[in-house]
Amino acid sequence: MTALLHVDSISVSFDGFRAINDLSLTVEPTGLRAIIGPNGAGKTTFMDIVTGKTRPDSGRVLWGEKAQDLVGLSESRIARLGLGRKFQRPTVFEAQTVAENLDLALRNPRQPLRVLFARRTADDRARALAIAEEIGLLPHLHRRAGELSHGQKQWLEIGMLLAQDPRLLLVDEPAAGMTVPEREHTTDLLRRAAETRAVVVVEHDMEFVRRLDCRVTVLHEGRVLAEGSLDHVTSNPDVIDVYLGR
Repeated sequence: MTALLHVDSISVSFDGFRAINDLSLTVEPTGLRAIIGPNGAGKTTFMDIVTGKTRPDSGRVLWGEKAQDLVGLSESRIARLGLGRKFQRPTVFEAQTVAENLDLALRNPRQPLRVLFARRTADDRARALAIAEEIGLLPHLHRRAGELSHGQKQWLEIGMLLAQDPRLLLVDEPAAGMTVPEREHTTDLLRRAAETRAVVVVEHDMEFVRRLDCRVTVLHEGRVLAEGSLDHVTSNPDVIDVYLGR
């Protein structure tokens, strides 16, 4: 199977600190991947590089069937190629309703000017309803996003990203601040999303990662320390030493 994303020997330093150190990893076209590791391991910097926020000092970020190098492309250009990123804090339009948030995402296929001229079609309405049902917010379509719970805002933002049909979804600590039922729903939502696209989750909560039941990559000092199932990596003496034992 051709990789969707191949990070090839990337390195980057900030003020003499090497945040990413000759990092290489591959993401398949569909499925879940969890990335864990201690603070400062390079998890956020990895996502910054993939999405164009940070440019590496060396290495390549190869995307898609044509292995297009993303290094040097703008964040907006990379998003238009099919990479969606969800940050830890939800960023939704709080003064707008759930339906309006989803409508904006549907009418904005990574081209901001199109929002000014797009008309809502029957297909758009059907798609918005389907996404609202998928993320568990169908009963809340007419509520303002600012009235939602923290977990519901997280689901809405995931729904807004799904509306743009990304091929790769990068999600940063989705379980943070959630109740137990919200975490369970989030797990199910991400697992369903990964049936048709690649989903990479950066997370600290080991119980949440265990519920994801997916391949795990452990980063340490900007490079891959271990990969495999959660049971496999958590039994690795090096992982225990640098991460789990702390």
